[in-house]
This record gives sequence, C-alpha cells and structure tokens, in this order.
Amino acid sequence: MIITTFNVNSIRSRTDIVRLLIEKHNPEIIALQEIKCTPDLFPELIFPDYKCLVSGEKSYNGVAICTKLDSVHFENEFQDSLDQKRSLFVKFENFTLMNIYFPHGDLRNNDKFNYKLTFYKKLLKFLNENFTPDDPIVMLGDFNVALTDFDVYDPEILRDTIGTMPEEREALRELINFGLVDTYRHVHPTDPGFTWFSYIGGEVWKNNGMRIDYILVTRPLLDKIKRVEVDFSLRRRRTPKPSDHAPLLIEIDI
Repeated sequence: MIITTFNVNSIRSRTDIVRLLIEKHNPEIIALQEIKCTPDLFPELIFPDYKCLVSGEKSYNGVAICTKLDSVHFENEFQDSLDQKRSLFVKFENFTLMNIYFPHGDLRNNDKFNYKLTFYKKLLKFLNENFTPDDPIVMLGDFNVALTDFDVYDPEILRDTIGTMPEEREALRELINFGLVDTYRHVHPTDPGFTWFSYIGGEVWKNNGMRIDYILVTRPLLDKIKRVEVDFSLRRRRTPKPSDHAPLLIEIDI
C-alpha cells in the first residue's frame, strides 16, 4: 500500500493540490496536517473513495486521516490529553498509524518553545505506557525539527534557529529511540530529502529547504518497505498554489 503524509497549510486552500496527489499516487492512506478548519468545514468531497477522520480547529493546526481501507478502529487517547488539535491515531488490522502535527515552537524558553518540548515528552510517555517497540507502528507527520545538520540546506545560516536547536533535536532523538526508524534516511542515506521550503525568495527552486516531515516505523515493519520518496512536483509549481511542504510517501507491504 501507499501511505502519504502532507502538511497542506490549509486544506480548503489546497484542494486542487490534494486532487493532484490522489490522481498521481492513488494512496490507500492520506495523512494531512495543518488543515486549519473544523471538521464540519473539511472538504470531504475531494475524497470520494475515502473515509475521513478529522480533528480540527478554526484557522490553526488540525489533522485528518483519509483511508480506503476497511475494518479500521479510530483512536484518539493522546489527543484527549492536549489542548490543541494535533494528532489522530488509527488502529488498522496489521498496524497502528499515528498522524501528528508537532508544534512549531519559537524562541528558546518562551511558552511556545516549552510547549513544543512538552508535547514531545508527553508523546514519548504515551508510547511507553501503551506500546512496545515490537508493536507495528507507523508514525508520520510534520515534526517541525530537522534532526541533523544534513537535514538543512545551510547549517550555519540556520544554526540554533527554530527546528535546529539542540533541545528540539534531542527531543526528536529521544522519541526515535523508543524504537522507531526514520524511513527516508534509512532508504536514502545520502539524499537530503528536504520537505519544507519557504515561500520567500524562490527557495524551492534552489533546493534551499529543511527536512522536517517524517515517516517513522518500528522495526517489525522495516523489511516491508518498498520505497520512500518526496514528491517535489507538488511543491515545485506555481499553480495551483502549493503548500510550503512537499508530500512524503512510503510504499509498504502491510
């Protein structure tokens, strides 16, 4: 099956891009972040072949999972412990999918920065209390952290900025150390694979980006991976207006 994760930066502004994504890849599962709308305003008409679960709020945050698969059980225990709409978990027959929009953060030691680190800690605690590394898990979304200097186009320019601060990177490492594998880096150890590009200055055309979107899996799923790729074609365009993120997708035999 094909699973794709995509920070759409407003689903109602990105309906045409999502249609192109569906036409091109025909994924069984689409995980969206930053949908920026309440569930009643989510444009389900662009997903005629999918069942959609939406957790959203007006103008900010929000996630959705749209799937063609049958016999699914939707869960949301982690989201219930938070005050922002940032996560959805789905239990499929053979694995658990966790779609997460991690906080963006801000300057060191302010409220948004602390909230981001707290979010990571709460998620790790939730994993340790409810799962083991032997459980088949796919965790994906916008993590808002570039894990290493290789994951940014210029480590010096971006050093100690949002998404590259040591505290943020350590929080992501601790999460991965639960027993998760970064699938893109596993498959592409020498390709930066940037997924986010500023709208300003035509950065996408210069490949001046950051890799902040991930698909992580536990080791029971690692040998089932067929491919992992970033679809730059849905970011490197002027019309329809793209998101500032490129979709990331995995083909996996589960």
